Amino acid sequence: MKLSWRIWLLIIVLLASALIISPNFDKGVVVKSVEQNSSAYEGGLRPNTIIKSINSQQVNNLEDYTNIINSIFPVQNKTKLTINTDTSEAVLFTDKAPEISVANIPKTRIRTGLDLSGGARALVKPVNATLSAADVDSLIGIMNNRLNTFGIADVSVKAKSDLAGQRYIEVEVAGATPADLEELVSKQGKFEAKIGNETAFIGGDKDITYVARTGEQSGIYSCDAYQEGEICQFRFIISLSEAAAKKHAEITGKLDISSENPEYLSEKLDLYLDDKLVDSLFISKDLKGSETTQIMIQGSGVGSERQEAYDTAINNMKHLQTVLITGSLPYKLEIVKIDTISPVLGKEFTKNLIILALVVFAVVSIILFIKYRKIKITLSVILTMFSEAFITIAIAALIRWNLDAPSIAGIIAGMGTGVNDQIVILDEAVSNKQSSLKERIRNALFIIFGAFFTIIAAMLPLFWAGAGMLKGFALTTIIGVSVGILITRPAFAEIVRMIVKE
Repeated sequence: MKLSWRIWLLIIVLLASALIISPNFDKGVVVKSVEQNSSAYEGGLRPNTIIKSINSQQVNNLEDYTNIINSIFPVQNKTKLTINTDTSEAVLFTDKAPEISVANIPKTRIRTGLDLSGGARALVKPVNATLSAADVDSLIGIMNNRLNTFGIADVSVKAKSDLAGQRYIEVEVAGATPADLEELVSKQGKFEAKIGNETAFIGGDKDITYVARTGEQSGIYSCDAYQEGEICQFRFIISLSEAAAKKHAEITGKLDISSENPEYLSEKLDLYLDDKLVDSLFISKDLKGSETTQIMIQGSGVGSERQEAYDTAINNMKHLQTVLITGSLPYKLEIVKIDTISPVLGKEFTKNLIILALVVFAVVSIILFIKYRKIKITLSVILTMFSEAFITIAIAALIRWNLDAPSIAGIIAGMGTGVNDQIVILDEAVSNKQSSLKERIRNALFIIFGAFFTIIAAMLPLFWAGAGMLKGFALTTIIGVSVGILITRPAFAEIVRMIVKE
């Protein structure tokens, strides 16, 4: 039997969809993020590279990677670590585990949102500021830089807007808690180093050319008892630009030697973060009027126990280093809405979704068989419904769209619309009207086209409204019904024509 071009089109699109989704059977772990200025970064490791082996031990998955790293570290002295990736070989000399985050290689190109993978999402906007599209793009670039520099994996920063024209920014971080996300995005991160009332330098690459983050130039140097707990001190080296060094020299040149402490100048170097005093450092008398380009930054972290104080000091140091590297955000941000979901709930959601899909397929199949009493008709509806969902998912993978709960709801809505349209075609095809089969199917397609334009008209406002929070639902619904009207409905009509003629 000769197949219509409409059926061939469906077959070709399904094959192309399978290639787009393309199941991945590679072994190893993918690097999600690498801290800048770390030994791993300097050794050549970069995000999205795939680790194949460590010290000649094969890495097949995340469990293998964890076991190998735990068997090597911690060590007393620096050891050689040879990491083979899919593109190169990285050789590190280190006494601690590489400062990277890794994950299992995705099995397909399908991208999932936080609803499935877990994490936190915040919708933010500038305080007392109206941004242009260019301003939003610039702010997104700075926020991406800050979050990536801070060592955050799986971060997504997107522009959103509502019907009133208000622009927002949506930040998604996999594995983060609401408190973590609020700490990262709600603070402007304005760093100033002041001597007296004069600003010597500020955070960002204009004044700061280098921030030490690894090795002997950065780390915790002491932990001691403090009141009823513990305190740990950190320090790291930064390098100033020539302009900042001159400014520092001009300010210190005006100072006197301290009468109380003759080894130091009369004023301290006060460090402010978001207008709050972080620390005050003594300035050696040898630096008076000197254009020094190297400054030692110090700080601390406290806790009820030594480990808590140590972890707090490390986090404070990393946060301060990040702000020094990236500079302050150009606007103060406020969080409009924040959501979180556990990875466990995401897995449970996926499991329940699969079960629900199987139940729906079974119920629809039984109802269709009872109504039409033909197994071929039942199979044709089910296969067409599956094809429509499969192609929609492939298009989402092609445009790198994250499938979250609203997006999946849109796919389900598209499938429901598809089944309804197919029943319209079937009812027209098996009706006892005096017109020909071709005319009856044409009338059914005319009804379906009218419903298609109605759905598109309803979905387009949703695509733009609600600060983009319903964008996923609207997008996948539009893709689903468009795939149906252009590919699966015409193919299904041809299949029905062949079945009815038998």
